[in-house]
Amino acid sequence: MNQNTNTTSLSPCGLLRRLAAIFYDCLLLIAVLFAATAILLPFTQGEAINSENIFYFLYLSAWSYLFFGWAWTHGGQTLGMRAWKIKLLDSESNIVTWTTAGKRFLLSMMSWAFMGLGFIWAIVDPDKLTFHDRYSGTRLYKIKATEDTKA
Repeated sequence: MNQNTNTTSLSPCGLLRRLAAIFYDCLLLIAVLFAATAILLPFTQGEAINSENIFYFLYLSAWSYLFFGWAWTHGGQTLGMRAWKIKLLDSESNIVTWTTAGKRFLLSMMSWAFMGLGFIWAIVDPDKLTFHDRYSGTRLYKIKATEDTKA
């Protein structure tokens, strides 16, 4: 499943391109989370689910992880990343595993929880890596349009 990608022709992805892809992916994720919530409604007799419910939070977090994890482990790109010509690879230039995707997902949630400081890290990092890139052993690369094919 892991295919080694030649990264010599790839350049690190900048922060603005990352944020644009995140915006696209958030729009898609909102739709996924609406559908995930709709699945639960028959079990609550159509009543609203309390957003402070820890099980609901974990349920939506699991759907979020599946959304990103599946895309990252099956080609290294979400739809937002495809649109902005970005690819996620591990430190050995392979498509990430589910374990690496999980680590990246959790660390990126920490980056957001601290008001985006983990993303600001990319501005000062010499390799343009965010906090979660550096500590999950992953990198985002800007790719050429011809490289935007299945991994």
